[in-house]
Amino acid sequence: MAVILLILAYLLGSIPTSVWVGRIFYRIDVREHGSGNAGATNTFRVLGPKAGIPVLLIDILKGYIAVSLSSFSGLVYDLTELKIGLAIMALMGHIFPLFAQFRGGKGVATLLGGVMGISPEIVFFSLLIFLAVLFISRMVSLASMLSGISYPFIILIKGNYEPVLLLFAITVALLLLVTHKKNIKRILQGQENKIPKFNIPYFTKIKKG
Repeated sequence: MAVILLILAYLLGSIPTSVWVGRIFYRIDVREHGSGNAGATNTFRVLGPKAGIPVLLIDILKGYIAVSLSSFSGLVYDLTELKIGLAIMALMGHIFPLFAQFRGGKGVATLLGGVMGISPEIVFFSLLIFLAVLFISRMVSLASMLSGISYPFIILIKGNYEPVLLLFAITVALLLLVTHKKNIKRILQGQENKIPKFNIPYFTKIKKG
């Protein structure tokens, strides 16, 4: 049963929300514009908030629903390990989507949804860090990385954690750094994209067709 659930989690993650929204409603492939990523941030940048917000929410739900599949496992113990496995499979699906030629996004939103399903009480503090960094720096990439890096530290501060959860949190932090290598380079060069101050619907919208 666990193997079937892991496969389902990957297939859920493979739903290329931004690609399908772009093609169906705007007749473009978001991977050919902006940063070239099939993620929520690039969807905001390329198509605007009307497309970006639904993509963001669905991508978060992909991770959360994938982890929630653990309730069908019939297991009483080792649920944390299974939940982590499901979150990882959903993340791999988003980064390497079966339904979009294995060209996906960085998986931040899907990873957020997965972590929400695993340790929702910790996500709250990570989100606060994300919003604070975003407000100060106006860089989504920097906010994503720092909130991810905070994840294992919050677990340590909270205490009474399972070792496998801490290992997962450390892996998440390292993965975010790896997937944001280009962003880190642009940040160091002072060339990273920033959102305008106090302007939520900030991205340029490409007209339909």
